Amino acid sequence: MTTTSGFCKVRPLYAAPTATTRNQMVIGPIPRAGPADSGWRACHGASALVAMALLLALPNGAGAQSPEAPPGAQVDMNAAVAGLADYRLGPADKLRVIVFGEDSLSGEFSVSPAGRIALPLIGEINASGRTVPEIKQEVEARFRNGYIKNPRVSIEVILYRPFYIYGEVNKPGEFPFEPGLTIQGAVSAAQGYTYRANTHRVSIRHAGADKDETIKADSATPIAPGDVIRVGQRYF
Repeated sequence: MTTTSGFCKVRPLYAAPTATTRNQMVIGPIPRAGPADSGWRACHGASALVAMALLLALPNGAGAQSPEAPPGAQVDMNAAVAGLADYRLGPADKLRVIVFGEDSLSGEFSVSPAGRIALPLIGEINASGRTVPEIKQEVEARFRNGYIKNPRVSIEVILYRPFYIYGEVNKPGEFPFEPGLTIQGAVSAAQGYTYRANTHRVSIRHAGADKDETIKADSATPIAPGDVIRVGQRYF
């Protein structure tokens, strides 16, 4: 028995045996497929091809899409490092100063609480609030003034001053800064939020600023050395 569905005749997969068929069982070779079987197989193959064509026509493999991260969800590390090119030094920053050909004048020097670094021969230099290129220019000028004929100097920050996070975190306090650090990274360093924390917005005061600003607490919000972060309570 067959039924009609759309363009093809559909043969049921199983039919219950009747009294007549039970009494007419024949032992012998399996009969070949007749014209009805051939037509059903051809129709079934055509249906499969149509279904495959419809699947391939879906835009961008719809039905098997994978979730994408929202724009800006991650901080570009290159951009974060480039942003520190204009970084202004402060107390607790540590510099590596290399005077080429003069090992005795090279070394690692920390910015003092007074904002100065003390170098061999040329003495103290005011570093607080200045960039590395500005310090390099002054160091070369001082060495050139009676010490080295044509000094070549390289200066880099090897350790940034820490950042601070307080409020509704499990371990408030001072933590080391690393380039590319975000609000979420800072919260992770403080062992996460408390159950009372406002996890959507935090207050932050940048080094040298005279007031706080409120910013989004997400993985795309960078922080800088010396920043003070405060996590407030949420409204229940």
